[in-house]
Amino acid sequence: MRSFYLTDAGRVRDHNEDSVIIVKSNSDDYLMAIADGMGGHSAGEVASSIAISYLGKHFKESFFNMSKVDAVKWIRDSVSEINTLIFQHEKTHPESKGMGTTLVLAVLSHDYLLFGNVGDSSGFVMKDNKLHKVTYDHTLVNLLVSAGELTKEEASNHPKKNVLMKALGASLEIDVDVFDCDMDITEILLSSDGLTNMLDQEQIEKVLLGDGSVEDKVIRLIQKANNRGGTDNISVAYLICEEEGDAK
Repeated sequence: MRSFYLTDAGRVRDHNEDSVIIVKSNSDDYLMAIADGMGGHSAGEVASSIAISYLGKHFKESFFNMSKVDAVKWIRDSVSEINTLIFQHEKTHPESKGMGTTLVLAVLSHDYLLFGNVGDSSGFVMKDNKLHKVTYDHTLVNLLVSAGELTKEEASNHPKKNVLMKALGASLEIDVDVFDCDMDITEILLSSDGLTNMLDQEQIEKVLLGDGSVEDKVIRLIQKANNRGGTDNISVAYLICEEEGDAK
């Protein structure tokens, strides 16, 4: 396994509200996660930090040789606890009222690969040299596309394309999408929407299939997103499951 993650403020925002982590458990399982925070008075970065700090610590302390069924429950329980922690923080910090965060995560064990998602940060896998999006964005335009009221082309340029329908901290009850993924994959990529709003899937795929180390490719993705405007914070977490050619 080779992995690397990086977050960048971008070219427009004056601070970074994203948080990102890749951590390995004592049983050689991997957790990857990105949280994209929102809210005034730096509350967004607090919300995303609560999510990622809790996940990293909880994974190291509690994730040992879990079955797939137990791992799904672990994801759901973890997301619910993060949501509770965000609301508890708001109670003691009134200036943080209204803060929230997206969350996308992947758990990789020897026997399964699971993704969890709330919001519009994205999870991808590489299979047979083709990049596939696993997660579903909880956005207004995606809902309208699913209902047949917008085309994908119309959605990509819609003025409300960043309006979220679901986020941690938005309601007391939270439901996380969990995806059970084919293990026959070679790479896992997570990103905040700061990347996917600047680069389409084909452009991301081209970078990942190009030359360079794991670190090189992550840095190149962020540079390309910034070159196209860098209108938001940009976070990438990338893991290669097999040692191949350039990824050494």
